[in-house]
Amino acid sequence: MRELSIGKNEAGQRFDKYLKKLLCQAPGSFLYKMLRKKNIVLNGRKASGAERLLEGDRVRLYLSEETYLKFSLPEADGGKKSLPPIDLKQLPFTVLYENEDILLIDKPAGMLSQKAGPEDISANEYILSYLAASGAYQNGPNEAFCPSVCNRLDRNTSGILIAGKTLKGLQETARRLKDREIEKYYRCIVAGNLTEACHIKGYLRKDGKENKVCVRKEPETKEDQWIETEYVPLRQLKDATLLEVRLITGRTHQIRAHLASIGHPVLGDTKYGARTQGKRHTLFLHAYRVCLPDGTKVTAPLPGEFVKLLDMLEREKR
Repeated sequence: MRELSIGKNEAGQRFDKYLKKLLCQAPGSFLYKMLRKKNIVLNGRKASGAERLLEGDRVRLYLSEETYLKFSLPEADGGKKSLPPIDLKQLPFTVLYENEDILLIDKPAGMLSQKAGPEDISANEYILSYLAASGAYQNGPNEAFCPSVCNRLDRNTSGILIAGKTLKGLQETARRLKDREIEKYYRCIVAGNLTEACHIKGYLRKDGKENKVCVRKEPETKEDQWIETEYVPLRQLKDATLLEVRLITGRTHQIRAHLASIGHPVLGDTKYGARTQGKRHTLFLHAYRVCLPDGTKVTAPLPGEFVKLLDMLEREKR
């Protein structure tokens, strides 16, 4: 028999969802059978699985150790996630803001937000390593909640990533992003000269085979997604413009495709028609500022190569 206590990271979710994370290899039919037979109980009583967990609740599993291990340990290292080693004094990212529930980091260009393949090490794994090293995350077999990033940036886009440290932080941030209660601003350098602020709209269509999207004025299929983007010119450069972009809707490649559709692709974005600038994979798009619902504003400074190109294009203009 095992007895587990519900902590703040597990509180608030349905009991059956908690069990599916804890016993992640077990089929749902097995879990509901164990609930019906009272082999899994909540606070000493029979449960259906629909209950909302509270901090301090006690879960008892009347399962053999062999059964428990069979269904709870997908990893070869005893149930722990394999995390990259991390030095708190030399992080691969900059921590911009942190409280009890969320963490905001400055992701460098070239780092994945989340894994694309089993062998990848992404910002998500580095964040878990950071939280484990700082004592905010217990990376063990009985940990049913795992912190995770709440938004995503393309691999070659730098800037602010938001992660939920707790279940509350993850759920509330996901909801606020969906409801547009969190404002996101980007800085980018685009080809050509734009002189007026503009609010552009359209419909985005995905091409899964090409990992690319295109923008249409009118929807042509049910899958086409409505998009809105605002931009304000900040600096006129040599055949280019520095923009501040407000992302109103948040779709895959939205800023890149939307600006390219009006003839002003982001510099370095060869996928959407721009020429290479600087290093081969440099994309001059940066998630610059986030405004949280409580009034907190978090800013990620422009990367060095971004600033260098700005200065060079400024000099060439003269």
